[in-house]
Amino acid sequence: MGNDAEKDIIKGKGKQVEGKVQQEVGKLGGDPGREAGGWAKEQHGKAQEGVGEVKDSLDGKNDGN
Repeated sequence: MGNDAEKDIIKGKGKQVEGKVQQEVGKLGGDPGREAGGWAKEQHGKAQEGVGEVKDSLDGKNDGN
């Protein structure tokens, strides 16, 4: 796994956790804005993790050439 790919995957997972926590805080506090912001952060994390996975798969294909 390439270093860049690893960073994206780890940062993406971290953002997903932050987003889920933010969503729960918003739910508990009755703050729909915070809840929506948490959802957006979670989605951003999923996208970033996906980018890392794509980079990783491309790194693997380039190793044989």
